[in-house]
Amino acid sequence: MRGARSGQGAAPAQWVLIAPEAAIDSPKTPDSEPLFTKLRNPSTGEATLYLFNSGAQQLFEVKAFHEERRSWFIGQTVQQDGRLLFVTPMDPLFLILYYLIKADKEQQGKFQPLDQVVLDSEYPSCPLLLKCADVKQYIQHVTEEKEIGSQKFHKYSQEKTLKWLKKKVNQTVKALKSNNISVGERVLASTFINSKQITDAQEDYVRYAHGLISEYIPEDLSKELLKYLGLPELRSPAPEPPVKKRKLSDVPVEPQEDYTKFNSDNLKTKKANTKMSAAQKALAKVDKSGMKSISAFFSSKPKTSK
Repeated sequence: MRGARSGQGAAPAQWVLIAPEAAIDSPKTPDSEPLFTKLRNPSTGEATLYLFNSGAQQLFEVKAFHEERRSWFIGQTVQQDGRLLFVTPMDPLFLILYYLIKADKEQQGKFQPLDQVVLDSEYPSCPLLLKCADVKQYIQHVTEEKEIGSQKFHKYSQEKTLKWLKKKVNQTVKALKSNNISVGERVLASTFINSKQITDAQEDYVRYAHGLISEYIPEDLSKELLKYLGLPELRSPAPEPPVKKRKLSDVPVEPQEDYTKFNSDNLKTKKANTKMSAAQKALAKVDKSGMKSISAFFSSKPKTSK
């Protein structure tokens, strides 16, 4: 993509990305071109890269695939930034929800205009979230609303939010099944549970979908959603104690006794000095001259010369 701004007043740049056409439509006016900008991640609160399309009518999440020492050849130029960007549509309500929860805690549940809630001095592009299409229509799914004269006031509603998130989970489950995506093994892997038989039960789909949705909401809300879905919280089993291993040291090990006594020469000497029995002593005194060894009777006869 070439010519998109990467922030307010930034110079045009170029990237290699995979994106739907709606994300890179030509701007209708010079000041409404697509905008790459950092916004607060609704789950962690950290800076994350997003894309507003032309006129900020739609929000897109940006994921980057990055490897070291990678660059792109674009036309006759070399693009030093070798990342591959993946752009996918995202519901702006997730990002707005972060500010609604924050305002609810700080203002003790008071009704406020949205443009006073969705503000962030660290992220000046934050108010563009309210410009996205259908935000004002769907904001009722996560807030209570009051209208005084021609102005509307809102405050966060956890009850409505949980209902809205449950619909999101059900939509995700439906999409997983329609695309024949197996989740049983992934659920077991994420919860560290051993099972000989892996099945794709309905609970597995719901739990996996809950995990996907939890990447876009705060942790506390994720736990409340888990209860609302009727799913028990799984705990990872206690790790087995590690096997004790002898520590290795660079210091030479001093022998505790003289191990040279086990050498072969010393063993022969030790055998020779071993005490003999009475029968062995008597046999030793017998005159063995002219006697053949018993092994001589079993040896092969020498060949006679012809």
